[in-house]
Amino acid sequence: MLQVKHLTITHRKDLTTLVEDLNFVLGPGDRAALIGEEGNGKSTVLKLLYDPALVAPYAEWQGEISPAGLVKGYLAQELTEEERALSAGRFARSCPAFRAAGAGELHRLCQRLGLDAQLFHACRPMSSLSGGERLKLRLALLMLEQPDVLLLDEPSNDLDLPGLQALERFLLSCPVPVLYVSHDEALLSRTANLIVHLERLHRRTTPRCTVARGGYQAYMEQRQAAFHRQEQLSRKEHAEFDAKMEKFRQIRSKVEHQQNTISRQDPSGGRLLKKKMHAVQSMGRRFEKEREDLTPMPVWEQAILTAFDPERSAVPSGKAVLRLDLQRLTAGDRVLSEGVRLWVTGPEKVGIIAPNGAGKSTLLRRVAEELLQRPDIRAAYMAQDYREQLLGDLTPVELLSPSGRKEDVTRARTLLGAMKYKTEEMEHPAEGLSGGQRAKLLFLSMVLQGSNVLILDEPTRNFSPLSAPVIRGVLSAFPGAIISVSHDRLYLAQVCDRLLALTPQGLIPTEL
Repeated sequence: MLQVKHLTITHRKDLTTLVEDLNFVLGPGDRAALIGEEGNGKSTVLKLLYDPALVAPYAEWQGEISPAGLVKGYLAQELTEEERALSAGRFARSCPAFRAAGAGELHRLCQRLGLDAQLFHACRPMSSLSGGERLKLRLALLMLEQPDVLLLDEPSNDLDLPGLQALERFLLSCPVPVLYVSHDEALLSRTANLIVHLERLHRRTTPRCTVARGGYQAYMEQRQAAFHRQEQLSRKEHAEFDAKMEKFRQIRSKVEHQQNTISRQDPSGGRLLKKKMHAVQSMGRRFEKEREDLTPMPVWEQAILTAFDPERSAVPSGKAVLRLDLQRLTAGDRVLSEGVRLWVTGPEKVGIIAPNGAGKSTLLRRVAEELLQRPDIRAAYMAQDYREQLLGDLTPVELLSPSGRKEDVTRARTLLGAMKYKTEEMEHPAEGLSGGQRAKLLFLSMVLQGSNVLILDEPTRNFSPLSAPVIRGVLSAFPGAIISVSHDRLYLAQVCDRLLALTPQGLIPTEL
């Protein structure tokens, strides 16, 4: 059992309070989903629970995490550069539990996770594996350590559809408690039985923590219903109070008028009016106290994402956006697919699906190479690994206003503010931001460029389940063309009007 009492986390650089007075208990059978907007401290909480030394360089904390000696299995959101450079075999052998495991145990674990057992001995660098292959391998090694509790940071990010189904089965049958972050709403709805919700209200200055027993969908519905009831009650009470205040103002105005017009030859009338004014003032003080007891309007953190300009981002109907014919799609000396034909006409929205390792990202990079050079379109590419595009120590403002001109800097700050970046976060190096915040940066860059063709590799993978519906709505309404790879079932259903499966024999039409 993992118990967290009065946990408060503060960012060292700007003294921002990320989490305040978080309390929960994780016991047998618990599958707790840690949810919240991008940058609200979800990954920091997981790191802290696993090893406080991981957050010591940038955060301070108070509270109690017990019991001591609990064996915790932690799955980080990303590998380090050193780990990415290792071969898959060396990465596996670096785990003592793997070296001690028997063949039967490894076989059962591979079957449970849908993992190719050959990856335990592969010579390919970890960086060359697909995101899903990396994640399955890391999760398998983690389970070999026989932890008492699992802390998983976005385990669903890079899984294909069969992999997501395998992860669902794994979570539902996991013998130890699990606390996990995921952006897959379907996974949350099917697996979570405890919700830990981190919010930052009032322009991201006031943290709020909510812990609720029950499923994700029920939590969201009950939360929305509670907000609706509170809003209705607040409006009713304020309307009744405003009506009383209007009558009060009329009475006060009448007494003031009588005081101003009474004759000085009527002292008894003056004394009576003075008593009336005292009574009116007393009534006013009672009303002011009553105002403090009115039900407040509900406060919640809303996801905000700026929209594309419908005129700049439109692609004429029927325009040839892409005519790609590849005899072979290769990665190094491996042939991934043959006879690949991808023709896209504006303003189509194409979704490409395939198992992990089939070559989806490789194909999308090939598409980007061709379209980014085209002068007749404004193409933008969002890679799966943001480090390909957000390199160095540039801040969000610097990335969005490379010219450095005052008007460009002002516009960048305005857009970042609209997406709830605090001033301090605008000045943080982008590489230190959360995955979701970096994803927002890439989308803002596309908006500023007036892009009309989007090449998106897992566009919703780092958006919280609260932001994901917003991003799906923005992309569904996008008037240009989209060529995307995704395992997000809701994204594929709501945004894409054509689905293709990448197979060894090329791209073939498919359905979910």
